[in-house]
Amino acid sequence: MAKRLDPSWVVLDSIENEQHDRCVDVFLRPDGSFGFEAFRRDAEDAGAWTPVSYFSGLRHATRAAALEEAARRIAWLGQVLRPGA
Repeated sequence: MAKRLDPSWVVLDSIENEQHDRCVDVFLRPDGSFGFEAFRRDAEDAGAWTPVSYFSGLRHATRAAALEEAARRIAWLGQVLRPGA
């Protein structure tokens, strides 16, 4: 599991950009709240996913709300989720 995600959180979605060098994980916490975090993967990091934001502290009541907020905050994600928009 990538840094900045608690091992007790369950990743529900892991969405990559077309270049496969950016990723957003949407997860469920044991308390029933949802969150997300953004990551990058670069050759100099030996291909490891590295967090690039501090979104994991945000809490959402639903998976859909977490994904919607992620799409608002991360430009490329909105393009992946809504191609041609």
